[in-house]
Amino acid sequence: MATKELRNNEAVVGTMIRMIRNPAIVLVAANAGLDFVMFDMEHGAFNFETIADAATLARAKAIDCYVRVPELSKGNISRALDCGVTGIMVPMIRNAEDAKLFAGWAKYAPVGVRGLGGNGAHTDYHDEGGNSPSFMQSENPKILTIAQIELSEAIDNIDAIAAVEGIDALLLGPADLSNSLGVSGQFNHPLMDEAIQKVADAAKKHDKIFGFHAAEVLMRKWIPQGLTLRMSSMDINLLLKGMEEITKLRT
Repeated sequence: MATKELRNNEAVVGTMIRMIRNPAIVLVAANAGLDFVMFDMEHGAFNFETIADAATLARAKAIDCYVRVPELSKGNISRALDCGVTGIMVPMIRNAEDAKLFAGWAKYAPVGVRGLGGNGAHTDYHDEGGNSPSFMQSENPKILTIAQIELSEAIDNIDAIAAVEGIDALLLGPADLSNSLGVSGQFNHPLMDEAIQKVADAAKKHDKIFGFHAAEVLMRKWIPQGLTLRMSSMDINLLLKGMEEITKLRT
């Protein structure tokens, strides 16, 4: 499982799912050898029913199912977790206050204040004593909390964000970060290099996972800096690329 491997400082690879609502996409990803998929509820049209179906299949197939929620809110985080996902990414984290709210809603006591849902998808529908302290203690490490770093304000506050207990990973969103830094689309600009290096340094200092959602070329640039959470492309682009290959049959 990707979360376990990441905690052992091993690299994992996955992709973003934004368009395909059929939960069988999880099985396709697993058969392809991916370690995780991340459903995009920020820009995609998914509802929680779709997420619950996908998470159930993911658990059965031993591939991690993560979700990027639309925004920082208790309802988004707690419902996704009770649907059975094993990781949550919150976009546009700005500061330590945002990070503390996120961690608090995603982690059980004593780290956070996640609500107790009892038996459900998050317990694989087994009666595992979902209200017990031992369950909460064992469950917290299984859930990956990913703070998406994509604002200049977050770069200014990156050390404080990384220091928050219960935040597991810092993941760069290079497109929005480049916009926020005033160098849109210039992913190798010196300002981008400086900002990304700060995130890598903060992750290392505070023993957090360093992540990226980007094309392969950009990601490989930062692998030597400890990049282990590697998410590339999305279902739309993968389908487009595959269909473009078919057009070659015209010649």
